[in-house]
Amino acid sequence: MAKKTRVSKKKIMRFALIFGIIVIIGGYFVSKQLRGKEEKVKQVVKIEEKIEGYNYELAENETEYYKGLFKNLKSVLSADEVDEEKYASLVSQMFLADFFNLDNKLNKNDVGGVQFVHENFRDDFSKLAKESVYRYVESDLYKERKQELPVVKEVSVLNVETLEWTYLETQVDKEAYQIDLKITYEEDMGYQEDATLVLVHNDDRLDIIKMSK
Repeated sequence: MAKKTRVSKKKIMRFALIFGIIVIIGGYFVSKQLRGKEEKVKQVVKIEEKIEGYNYELAENETEYYKGLFKNLKSVLSADEVDEEKYASLVSQMFLADFFNLDNKLNKNDVGGVQFVHENFRDDFSKLAKESVYRYVESDLYKERKQELPVVKEVSVLNVETLEWTYLETQVDKEAYQIDLKITYEEDMGYQEDATLVLVHNDDRLDIIKMSK
């Protein structure tokens, strides 16, 4: 009769430890490889146009509606005297058109409209977006996504008013803009349809610091 080979507990623990290390290392390299692929895909999304002096960029994968708004914004900002109300309205429309248009986003981390948010609030805004509106957006890095996602058809300005607004505890803008807007989608999928935005002056720019429904 053949002798049964008994494996010691020490050998089992040693094997488990080595296996665990291999899994961790393997996971690290797979994760690194995927991140590399993701960054490569992001680099493929080219910037078609920029508005110098304001740091606004137009990505090639934006909708035709959004590109039309960008063209209007460029025209307004290149005028000898900028029409601020029109400027504030266009920024608000573009922000919502980009933020709620999920169909062209690469994944849940590809948050739209960030360039229009005040720099001091961008990180918190992106984090909140990833935990809410963008939470269930599937990856489309390889252009194989089957998920149905909203496409913004139009953003309409309903009302514009100026008011005094305090932010960052000590910063006060006596001529901030509060704008009410309506969002229309290609197909109603239950996403937010109304929004109120607050924009403040940040040097030559008008930046969004608050969005409420």
